[in-house]
Amino acid sequence: MTNNNETMADALELLLLNQHAIAAGLEEVALWIEARGSVDTHDNITTALGTLDLNADAITTAIEKLRQNHQ
Repeated sequence: MTNNNETMADALELLLLNQHAIAAGLEEVALWIEARGSVDTHDNITTALGTLDLNADAITTAIEKLRQNHQ
């Protein structure tokens, strides 16, 4: 892997880890909100979390491609 690809893959991996951490926090907040009766807000957060999951898959694929170019 070239230095640039390695750096890019490492940076994307850190961003992905941050994205997972933010999603976990939002999920906890969504459950707290739902328990207090705001189902619509919970549903909106859950929809946004679905987008984060979808994007996380694409980021993971990009990381894998960058790392495969080295092999």
